[in-house]
Amino acid sequence: MMDHITVPGRDGTFKAYIARPNTSPAPAVVVLQELFGVNADIRRHCDELAEQGYLAVAPDLYWRQEPGVDLNVTSEADWDHGLRLYQAYDRDAGVRDIKDTIDAVRSLPECNGKVALLGYCLGALMVFMTTVRNDGIDAAVWYHGADTDKYLGEVDGLHAPILMHLAEEDEFISKAAQAEIKAAVARKPNATVYSYPGQSHAFSRHNGKHYNAAAAHLANGRTSEFLKHELR
Repeated sequence: MMDHITVPGRDGTFKAYIARPNTSPAPAVVVLQELFGVNADIRRHCDELAEQGYLAVAPDLYWRQEPGVDLNVTSEADWDHGLRLYQAYDRDAGVRDIKDTIDAVRSLPECNGKVALLGYCLGALMVFMTTVRNDGIDAAVWYHGADTDKYLGEVDGLHAPILMHLAEEDEFISKAAQAEIKAAVARKPNATVYSYPGQSHAFSRHNGKHYNAAAAHLANGRTSEFLKHELR
């Protein structure tokens, strides 16, 4: 049975999947979903983080629209469903929800007080938005966050260390947008951007259409070292 916690958000309560490490208290990683909800892929990422010694928590970002969304990335109908939710998603409200999740996780007895954000696609965009708008985030990891270029005017608020993974052939992040993202964070000493030649959007998604084992292994290894360094 899947394990969840309830987050007491300022706008209402919502569920979050939780994966616990063998030893606690431990640093926590709040994992932010793609447009498919807290699905099998996101839960697997959480489970892998727990195996690495982190308390991993994935909040239900769609709770206002449709609580408990769990979509299959190989289903066209699920893709259409997810896109509708994505397009209607209130990003500013989402920032509040993520901050409330961070606060709730930090107060858990299993957490040692350190919390990182890690997100994919929609979740990566929300990692950026939440990190530039809030202090107290210990580290942030961003995987192919479409639309991030629309929020680069807020980059001066970026104080937490951030690791960004860009797929050079990303069909949802143009080459121009990639260049804008790189240029905007280049003057931030705590930002690191890696590009992956020949890779398409979501190259690290388990069982995804564009999954590439070598590139995913490289990116995830970099993420592992980054989190180990920042959350030690």
